[in-house]
Amino acid sequence: MLAYRFIIRAADREIYQIIELYRKAGWWKEPADGPDRLQRIIAGSHCFLAVEFEDLIIGMGRAISDRASDAYIQDVTVDPAFRCRGIGTQIVAGIVSRLEKDGLAWIGLIAEKNSHAFYEQLGFKPMDRSVPMLRLS
Repeated sequence: MLAYRFIIRAADREIYQIIELYRKAGWWKEPADGPDRLQRIIAGSHCFLAVEFEDLIIGMGRAISDRASDAYIQDVTVDPAFRCRGIGTQIVAGIVSRLEKDGLAWIGLIAEKNSHAFYEQLGFKPMDRSVPMLRLS
């Protein structure tokens, strides 16, 4: 049975499972991408949703927000062994529901790696005249 739950602080056993999800997604590669950084990410997020199967975290997603008007969903991923089962859809739906309950109506995200169709089926649309940008140092 899958359990979807928002976490405020990762328990010791959860930390390395979540880090492994970041690594499997290709987002974390450096040694500095470790437990301390993860705890700061969770604490600084508006919400962080974890999906658990038999004591193993197999999916996650989070939102960042000003807690007044805007929110951005990011870091949505599911372990490759558990994909194509609707878990990602439930992660996004859970985060959207939480954000709306918290009074945040403007919810954005950056769809990457050919994930546009996934997000469009969940009600997200490309933003006209907008280009995602990133400052590289």
